[in-house]
Amino acid sequence: MRQANQLVGKTLGELAKHIKPGVTTLQLDRIADEFIRDHGAVPTFKDFPNPYGAPFPASICTSVNDAVVHGVPDSKTVLRDGDIISIDCGTLLNGFNGDSCYTYMVGEVSEEVKALLRTTKESLYEGIRNACAGKHVGDIGSAVQDYCEQRGYGVVRELTGHGIGRAMHEDPQVPNYGRRGNGTMLKAGMCIAIEPMITMGDRAIYLMPDRWTVRTRDGKPAAHFEHTIVVRRGAAEILSSFEEAEAVEASRS
Repeated sequence: MRQANQLVGKTLGELAKHIKPGVTTLQLDRIADEFIRDHGAVPTFKDFPNPYGAPFPASICTSVNDAVVHGVPDSKTVLRDGDIISIDCGTLLNGFNGDSCYTYMVGEVSEEVKALLRTTKESLYEGIRNACAGKHVGDIGSAVQDYCEQRGYGVVRELTGHGIGRAMHEDPQVPNYGRRGNGTMLKAGMCIAIEPMITMGDRAIYLMPDRWTVRTRDGKPAAHFEHTIVVRRGAAEILSSFEEAEAVEASRS
């Protein structure tokens, strides 16, 4: 699990080098696919079925601006200065899954959007701080929800984090809202993916005709950050990594 998630972090770092105005989401998908396979793994998302039975046609999800999650890479979506793009990435390595998401800034982004990204990432770590043995899934969701709603942001309800291991999606579901002390009790050794999906405006979403891309109803931006962690008796261990992507971003500032 650790190796699979480290590879996801490296892939997100490699993609960070290529995120700039003029690049298409399909180009990013091809870079990720090659990078993952060159490191002996398989992109988990490729051909992953949705509830409608449609296989996902790409290796990463590329969700731009008001797309919350599951954006499908294509040659028509060209990144522009001021955009944000959430890239969700999964790898299958030696029978185990890695899963992480990072929201990138494209060129010069408004202060309002920067605040959305900052709050969403911070809420992820608030959730992780509550992911220790003896607590409950509701403790994670409550921490994320409180942190974001107190700052005026919307918390998507219909999409959740999840257990992860030999399968990409396992029990339990890990919502980004809830009540402390409710839900599945966390036990040492459990691996879960925590992934706040936060909107600048209303939390209402809708599904595009492609049966994959989820967008905000009010057209305002959304951010998505995700780590795969292992529950411990003390602080959780984060298996995935943002270090590579953050290093690229820091080199540009």
